[in-house]
Amino acid sequence: MTASKDMPPSFEPTIIDLVSEYDGKINHVSLYSSRAEITRLFRFEVQVGLNQVNISGIPNALDPNSLKVEGTGHAIIHDVTVSDLSTSEQSTTSEKLEELLRRKKKTQHGIHRCNLAIKALETYLGTLNVKDVEVGEVANIVRTYQKTAGNLDDELTQLLDEMKKIDADVDSERQKLTGAVANQQLRKKVTVGLFADSDGEVGIKLIYGVHRASWQAFYDVRVDSMQAQDKKTVELTYKASIVQSTGEDWRDVNLTLETADPVFGIDTLSLATWTISTYRPTTNYYNSRGGGGKRASPAASTLPGTQTATRSIMQEESEFGEPNMTQLEAGINSKNSITATFVVPGKISIPSDGGTHSVTIAQLNLGATMRWIAIPKQEAKTHLSAKIKNASDYSLLSGQASVYVDGSFIARTIVPPVGPEETFDCPLGLDPSIRITYHPRMKKTSRSGFYNKTTSQIYIQRITVFNSKMHSIDNLKVTDQFPISEDSSVTVKQMNPSLADVSREPNAQGEFKMPEKTKISSGVFAQWSGADEPDVNVELLGKDGKFDWICYIPAQGKVDLLLQYEVAAPPRTQITGI
Repeated sequence: MTASKDMPPSFEPTIIDLVSEYDGKINHVSLYSSRAEITRLFRFEVQVGLNQVNISGIPNALDPNSLKVEGTGHAIIHDVTVSDLSTSEQSTTSEKLEELLRRKKKTQHGIHRCNLAIKALETYLGTLNVKDVEVGEVANIVRTYQKTAGNLDDELTQLLDEMKKIDADVDSERQKLTGAVANQQLRKKVTVGLFADSDGEVGIKLIYGVHRASWQAFYDVRVDSMQAQDKKTVELTYKASIVQSTGEDWRDVNLTLETADPVFGIDTLSLATWTISTYRPTTNYYNSRGGGGKRASPAASTLPGTQTATRSIMQEESEFGEPNMTQLEAGINSKNSITATFVVPGKISIPSDGGTHSVTIAQLNLGATMRWIAIPKQEAKTHLSAKIKNASDYSLLSGQASVYVDGSFIARTIVPPVGPEETFDCPLGLDPSIRITYHPRMKKTSRSGFYNKTTSQIYIQRITVFNSKMHSIDNLKVTDQFPISEDSSVTVKQMNPSLADVSREPNAQGEFKMPEKTKISSGVFAQWSGADEPDVNVELLGKDGKFDWICYIPAQGKVDLLLQYEVAAPPRTQITGI
């Protein structure tokens, strides 16, 4: 078979063993809600021809379908294989360690020779007899001795320094090998075949997805209640809680937080044909033939995702400033679209310890409308809430929020998913400065009718709201309700507040008209509950009897609210629920 013009002839490959944690560096991490995508860079020397690069220490949490290899330099990526690191491969030696040990032995011999030479020189000098040496030659002998001894001392010092360096390199290599064996969470191996055009340094980049890494959004919401109502803002600190136990530490990496997960192996949905038929008892073919014969094995199926390898050239600029390698790659499934990406500023380190690590995404000052909400029939307390508009470019994910009002921690709540320019309600806890008194209910009974006698009972409920703040509030909502009769013999007349009737018939355009607010007194209006909500069903408005008072209360001021209704029924009728 004729060899391809683009490929060098095949011969015994040069083996290059790398340990991911020591020989590579994580450059970037894209963190999703339930996994992470790691980009790790390697630099190493190759020889002309075929090179087999074995990269051990890849996390067990690796998703093999996510692996992608890119490279820079004058070489071609031939093939990529993912495998489990076997026990035999977890050796305590390596080609580099063996080379260091050979250099150490050679250096030890050099040190030994220097020591012997120095000893021989000293011995020779000690054997000289003044009777045998001319006086004029003594000076020459001394100068020769000093020069020779100095050269030997310099050589010995250089060899000793080299020995220290070799010992440090040996210790480092042994630590690297034993560390790779000890961490049982890093037992995957990636093998990359490279054809190099010439000797020299190249770079490769592993991009792979791992499980056991996640992040969640959480928030700090800070409110200053003393701000003017028309200038009210909320300080929202957008944070991320990061957890990872992938087995490899992320040290000084660029981190981006993604709001959607990558999906590998996406298939389009389809419906199979829906067939029906009459019921027929199943007959066991093999038993009916006396058990003879052998069931045929199913046809072999093609492995998902396998394709003919094709060569592609990466056009994007590389991190190494070198020409991109051409690559022989299998088909790679694309990720689904990402709704938002948050780039964490600076470098960050997240160890693989399963602990929670927090980073700040952004600090936002958002416009807010304060609302005070009370349902005194249930409890005589006032709840403070903020209707916040997300005027930022960030999408807010659902997450827990710690609420601080005037610098004090008040409560925890949940922020719902909110897109840019959308609004959401954020409960801010109780406001004790708004005091509510729900007075005892009064009842008046009367009878009417000559033939069809009726007993009527008028109920009066008074509510007092006092604002002890030093500033006014203009958006207090007090919710109460009229009873609803489920019996035709019992009628309920809504007396006060007198709310506008709701049209139950649509207009010519098929729309229901929203009833107007009813003015009760200065600064107090009444409306059916839900009338101010954007998605209210006008057709059902008021059918449950619930309504709201909307109040403006000046500083140190109070308002009195009156609920009055009449319940009529035949005499001696026992009414429940009232």
